[in-house]
Amino acid sequence: MADADSILIIGAGQSGAVAAAALRDLGHEGPITLIGREAHAPYERPPLSKAVLQAAEAHAQTAVHPGGFYEQRRIALLTGAEAVRLDPAGHLVHLADGRSLRYHRCLLATGGRARELPNLPRGTPGVHYIRTLDDAAALRAGLTPDARVAVIGGGFLGLEVASTARALGARVTVLESAPRLLERVLPPALSDWLAERVRHAGVTLRLDARMARCTRQPHPDESVRHQARFTIELQDAALIDADVVVVAIGLAPEVSLAAEAGLALDAANGGIVVDAQCRSSDPDVYAAGDCASQHRRHLNMALRLESWQNANEQARAAAAGMLSQPAPGEPYPWFWTDQFGCNVQMLGLPQPGLAYACRGTPQSGADAPKFIWLGHRDGIPVHAIAINAGGDLRQLRVLFEQGLRIDPLRYADETVALKPLVKACQQHAAATP
Repeated sequence: MADADSILIIGAGQSGAVAAAALRDLGHEGPITLIGREAHAPYERPPLSKAVLQAAEAHAQTAVHPGGFYEQRRIALLTGAEAVRLDPAGHLVHLADGRSLRYHRCLLATGGRARELPNLPRGTPGVHYIRTLDDAAALRAGLTPDARVAVIGGGFLGLEVASTARALGARVTVLESAPRLLERVLPPALSDWLAERVRHAGVTLRLDARMARCTRQPHPDESVRHQARFTIELQDAALIDADVVVVAIGLAPEVSLAAEAGLALDAANGGIVVDAQCRSSDPDVYAAGDCASQHRRHLNMALRLESWQNANEQARAAAAGMLSQPAPGEPYPWFWTDQFGCNVQMLGLPQPGLAYACRGTPQSGADAPKFIWLGHRDGIPVHAIAINAGGDLRQLRVLFEQGLRIDPLRYADETVALKPLVKACQQHAAATP
């Protein structure tokens, strides 16, 4: 009976740990086994480039669940265990140590792996990729005051690392190959604002920066393994000297188990194709988090979302699906980052043809700028970016979720209180046949 009702979760990150808890909360009494490759119990990854990178003691605050949780909830947590093969026909998962575990239903919460540069592979002294607690600890050792740090990649992770390194006194250069920062998720005016903010913090920012080659000389002190001397030559012949190089060029979904097992993958984004309940092409195998591709009702397309919110929400949907319970409602996509003294929150994603209205004053040099750019189509909000204005963004969320129209001019007028404005939009929609 136990084997017939057993659930196996591969991947002991945010999604896996949340799914295990949700299964118990929804009434599952059978065995739950959570398999993690790392030696650590499940932890949250967003702090790795921020609090954990800045202070070793922040590690203690990253756990997804408190100590003793897994024992109390009767969840078998296998750390330091690697799943090497999924056998859907036999309902088996084979581990690297030779063990085989049987399951009734299986959840793939395998996340992703940092994309690597071939000429700067993981493991090269002085070269860092940030994906794990151990990665963050290794980089922290190299972020000494006045260390020259080159960050390759100006996405969310790269900018977070740059912000933290600058706060620790390092001399930081960010190399972004695109013509502007975060061009896939920010309108041009806000990209320009962010670039000014980065430079105002004392970071050297180079856009359209394509690396031609990188040469490395070992540090004169052989005991200093985390540093070296690098010279990065760009295609425009510019030279960047660095002691530490951080590569932050994106994430590749970890789908090797799924691919070898014959599960359907999304040709566009590489994720494991899942339905609204996170069920894959095999009825007893589910997927959630960074590795899963799911159709998004609000955006009318299949996406693989790399976000804290998505890891949690898909985990809960998968838990409900595995227990044949209704899936929770699909939330509007939400993202956040902390960098250069700003809490940045986003609702939705940019789409062609949006017009933007700004509420607040975007001052790149202000200590705590506060504003929200609202992207809309004929007054219906689709995309928003809030800078130090998370509370205001929460008030606007209902307009996104229900597709309610707002007057962009009144929205941009700060003399018009936001809460009554949102309420008026709701009342107008209710009164309109």
